[in-house]
Amino acid sequence: MPIRETAFPVFDADNHLYETQEALTKYLPKEYAGAIQYVQVNGRTKIAVLGQISEYIPNPTFEVVARPGAMEEYFRVGNPEGKSRREIFGEPLRAPAAFREPAPRLELMDEQGIRQTLMFPTLASLIEERMRHEPELIHAVVHALNEWLFDVWSFNYHDRIFTTPVISLPIVDKAIDELNWVAERGAKAILVRPAPVPGFKGPRSFALPEFDPFWKRVEQLGLLVALHSSDSGYSRYANDWEGHGNEMLPFKPSAFRQVNEWRPIQDAVASFICHGALTRFPGLKVAVVENGASWVGPLLKNLADVHKKMPDQFEGGENPVEVMRRNIHISPFWEENMSDLADLLGIDRVLFGSDYPHPEGLADPAGFIEEIKTHGLNETDQAKVMGGNLARLMA
Repeated sequence: MPIRETAFPVFDADNHLYETQEALTKYLPKEYAGAIQYVQVNGRTKIAVLGQISEYIPNPTFEVVARPGAMEEYFRVGNPEGKSRREIFGEPLRAPAAFREPAPRLELMDEQGIRQTLMFPTLASLIEERMRHEPELIHAVVHALNEWLFDVWSFNYHDRIFTTPVISLPIVDKAIDELNWVAERGAKAILVRPAPVPGFKGPRSFALPEFDPFWKRVEQLGLLVALHSSDSGYSRYANDWEGHGNEMLPFKPSAFRQVNEWRPIQDAVASFICHGALTRFPGLKVAVVENGASWVGPLLKNLADVHKKMPDQFEGGENPVEVMRRNIHISPFWEENMSDLADLLGIDRVLFGSDYPHPEGLADPAGFIEEIKTHGLNETDQAKVMGGNLARLMA
């Protein structure tokens, strides 16, 4: 296979794998058998969670998927012709082995010029929200998925593919056990849903003191915490406005939901800061992935304004803006300007992520090197964004 040469090493902060049907069930304990099922609906395979069919991911088998980068034009120039999502996606393709297995993926990365990558699961994003009333089940399914990820992909494949296991926090002791389990098996980064944590008494923030033992252990281990876009449960609030009870459907356009799409990640980061977790554990390394950056400026402005009025409400007397600039690293959408984000957070906090092979990502991740040259960054800063910053975080 030809190996593509690049001007500097590319460490992609956002690659994805596609799970097989056994990913959530192969290692699931017998007492939870039936909690997740694949069922036939009008000739199509769907996933059912606790007896409820989910449309969150239209094709949960991933045997046929949208082509990588199918939505590039949509994100670059918009949709002036009003095309449907099906028209935008175009012809699908049968998922190649490189989307399913690490060895062929490594060969593809060589062809693409990607030196290293964080590898996120895809189907995992539907787990917690659909089981929010069953904390024990959440932990069981998350562990079953992590066992499958380790079995098929490992958490560190040749020091190049770093697959991120999922950690859910409803029961703190179980979360710590899971954390230790993945760390013992080589995990360098973990995936935490940017959302309130479900629990027996209802949801609450993961940044409250209740979770301090977990974050203390994360800090001790030096793992990167990835807050990747997911189903954060905010469809419940949108449903109150729109008068129905539909689940989150990321591939069904909604102007109202799009306007408020980044509220979950803004709330998650604000909670990390305002509830003091990043002050109590200043060594935490947090990467926000596939949540864009349009919310960053407004959040920094709001934090500064609140701090000016009530500095006593921030733990340890820390300035919340400084906390955000110390702990939070962001992989913006590829269509956003990296220089603008660097002006807000500092160049060392900006990470490149392609979202490959998802349709909303880039078809040619390393090709972004040519595009970043137009963002007003010098070559040293380009190299940091394209891989140097993430390599430092993962060291």
